[in-house]
Amino acid sequence: MFRKFDQTNFHELCDLTANRDAELQGILDQYGYPPFWSRPNTFESLVHIILEQQVSLASALATLNKLKEKIGEVTPGKLLLLSDQELRDCYFSRQKTIYARHLAESLISGVLSLSAMEKMDDLAIRNQLKSIKGIGDWTVDIYLIFMLHHTDVFPIGDLAAVNALKKVKGLTPGISKEEVLAVADQFKPHRTIATMLLWHAYLEERKRK
Repeated sequence: MFRKFDQTNFHELCDLTANRDAELQGILDQYGYPPFWSRPNTFESLVHIILEQQVSLASALATLNKLKEKIGEVTPGKLLLLSDQELRDCYFSRQKTIYARHLAESLISGVLSLSAMEKMDDLAIRNQLKSIKGIGDWTVDIYLIFMLHHTDVFPIGDLAAVNALKKVKGLTPGISKEEVLAVADQFKPHRTIATMLLWHAYLEERKRK
């Protein structure tokens, strides 16, 4: 069983996961393999995920790019040198200014270590990250999927993943979070791979509309 995935085994895992589920196989047959979505395990990547909370991906990327224009490489030390006004000028909201600063301070003080998390299990990572102001389960899920490539994560707080699952499985719109998670459990131990197939279908269908 793969605990982590990379570019060398990603297509193999897509085949394995789809082979166990007719609807996922239908996605793979219709749209091909999903992109290998990945981000480096860096402060910048984690700030990017925080910026993506409850806004469009385009809006978050515009904020990140504005920050990079301002300071170049996005590091905890450089971010902490910026004033509230300078971060506002980079499109940071008041809340996200607080979150990014707290993350930067936690990394500089050694309370949090991104490299150490590469050797930890999902629960330990979740507990560590959620101790940081502004980081909840969705942010942790995206971190585990995109940055650490853990194979068995279903991001229940991600509307695109949940809506794609409801559509392919013909679930009722008002289904509870617990019931959605129970359906996603069918994809264990490769819920991340199933999620990537679901995202792929969601994005491809939007593109064709």
